[in-house]
Amino acid sequence: MGVAAPQLGIDRAVAIVRTADAETITLLNPRVIEESAETDEQYEGCWSFFDVRGMVPRPRAITVEHQEIDGQRRITIFENAVVRLVAHEIDHLEASCTRPECGLAWSRSPVSECRGTGQVWSYGAGPAERWLLLKAPRSARRTG
Repeated sequence: MGVAAPQLGIDRAVAIVRTADAETITLLNPRVIEESAETDEQYEGCWSFFDVRGMVPRPRAITVEHQEIDGQRRITIFENAVVRLVAHEIDHLEASCTRPECGLAWSRSPVSECRGTGQVWSYGAGPAERWLLLKAPRSARRTG
């Protein structure tokens, strides 16, 4: 789960993501600089539109340039479920949202129609495969 500053009425490019592994990722001035060609589609929800869930296409990996709290620039590659969390929050920072009226193509359903149909995001990758190095050292790679 995550939250972006604009969702709280704060006009700053800041987002915080909490992964399924209880890792907290803080993104200051994040910008996606590369996306994988491989994509998948999974259900997503949003605190801003709490009663709606939808199938949202996302890349399987993204490279994000962002700042650390001390102002240093960093480039991090996010993969699989963590991509979905990070990209969703960056969408909020870029003033795009997860509603069809906002330009993103996805099918939405009321939570009542989805209840009991959900499952954990699955990418068919074991821990070893998730940690494969593509372009960055392991310390710069976040997966889920």
